[in-house]
Amino acid sequence: MSDKMINDEAMDLIFREARTRNGWQDRKVSRPLMQAVYDLMKWGATSANCSPARFAFVTSDEGKKRLKPHLSGNNAEKTMTAPCCVIIAHDMEFYEKLPKLFPHTDARSWFAGDEKLIAETAFRNATLQGAYFMIAARGLGLDCGPMSGFDSAGVDREFFGGTGWKSNFLCNIGYGTDENLFPRSPRLDFDEACRIV
Repeated sequence: MSDKMINDEAMDLIFREARTRNGWQDRKVSRPLMQAVYDLMKWGATSANCSPARFAFVTSDEGKKRLKPHLSGNNAEKTMTAPCCVIIAHDMEFYEKLPKLFPHTDARSWFAGDEKLIAETAFRNATLQGAYFMIAARGLGLDCGPMSGFDSAGVDREFFGGTGWKSNFLCNIGYGTDENLFPRSPRLDFDEACRIV
């Protein structure tokens, strides 16, 4: 066990000074950087190492045109100007990968045929992985603009037809500007949000 900590500069980058970006520089996110974000975030913990999150990196003009009709309100404009919009999804057939991911027991059998457990496990753990994704992206120098406000059924039909993938939330990534940046909103204090039992 180590007492090592990342320094304050890193904590500022990932948490305290990180902002949800709405404006973007005209600067592409390279495939090697996309892969580096994934290769870092994949080490975050999930139950039984189930790793149900799936990521669609929408970077092309064609891909953005397909995505745009499914975006609500201002999300369409800011996504069209972002260099990359990541559809963060979960795979409802994630348990088929468990022989590889959790090989020391038959974990696949825990889920196969149990639709309620599959849905709960996929959604919960992929949401965790979506948060890991944002932390990894920020740690590698990217800004993030996570969003709800989209037609998930439409996105699933457009991008994930014929698969078990279901969209959870969207996250624009790239190099942000201060355009349309709202003042920092407050957060709850420890005593408002926490209990020690």
